[in-house]
Amino acid sequence: MYNISAYGKMIADAPRIDAYVSALRQAIKPDSVVVDLGSGPGFFAILACRLGARRVFAIEPSNAIQVGRDAAREYGINDRIEFIQELSTKVTLPEQADVIVSDLRGVLPWFQQSIASIIDARSRFLRPGGVLIARHDRLWAAVVEVPARYAEIVEPWEANGHGIALSSGRNLAVNVWTKLRVQQENLLGQPALWHELDYQQTE
Repeated sequence: MYNISAYGKMIADAPRIDAYVSALRQAIKPDSVVVDLGSGPGFFAILACRLGARRVFAIEPSNAIQVGRDAAREYGINDRIEFIQELSTKVTLPEQADVIVSDLRGVLPWFQQSIASIIDARSRFLRPGGVLIARHDRLWAAVVEVPARYAEIVEPWEANGHGIALSSGRNLAVNVWTKLRVQQENLLGQPALWHELDYQQTE
């Protein structure tokens, strides 16, 4: 699970958030029921209410959900949002949703149980013809060169200033997933579409 600082970084990620805001603005109608799957601090749940949703179910297992509860009271919309602190796979809702919004990704969309959670929510919570946000993910791959970042990873194991090399630690460190923003000049070739996930069809 994420800590509150990580949620703050997600909210500050303008391209990511703006895409979700645009999709929600198009999908939500005055009588819409919305499920915010993996709601975290409730940003999308609050937004859904402000966009006119009749009812919002915000589902989140972590204590970050309390931030959303506090915000709903401050905005005077707590009567339209039900905050449920539980894994979504253990939740039963009183009505189906017109829209499910989820942002469960980690470094890759296969983070923990994200896909299984989306499939379960789609089958149990979403009415026929309902909208999934996000509908799909495209994963692009490219070889990059970022010398400064590479040095940060390997130097503690090779050049720590004390003459102690821990080569097996280095081998492990360079084969661990990490998140990094790169620039166009870091690319050593053209990106290629690695995989596309269609959340409406994935089983």
